[in-house]
Amino acid sequence: MERVPILKLGDLLIVSIQVDLDDQTVLALKEDLAEMVVSRGARGVIIDISAVEIVDSFTGRILATIGEMCRMLDAHAVVVGMRPAVAITLVELGLSLGGVRTALNLEKGVALLSHVRGAVP
Repeated sequence: MERVPILKLGDLLIVSIQVDLDDQTVLALKEDLAEMVVSRGARGVIIDISAVEIVDSFTGRILATIGEMCRMLDAHAVVVGMRPAVAITLVELGLSLGGVRTALNLEKGVALLSHVRGAVP
């Protein structure tokens, strides 16, 4: 099973998914990310899915779960780089990403997190 790398940049964690997401990989990502948010004191998480071509209902639910998990651990999550086909699939499956914010690319995701974190005391 491949692990998705999680990079630290200041108080942000950046996840760049460059592998096919099977159920085990996405579950491992959820666990790894929870550990790193706490151990690194991350205030924001950016999940770049620009290389992801297909999302199934399980992966969509886990992305929403990751967003909720981050919020409970005092971090904000942003999914960036969503392809139109992935967005269409999520809508057709009736899935929303709950409290997870989205941005078109990494630059806009960082700006969004900077704005959101600036509003938090």
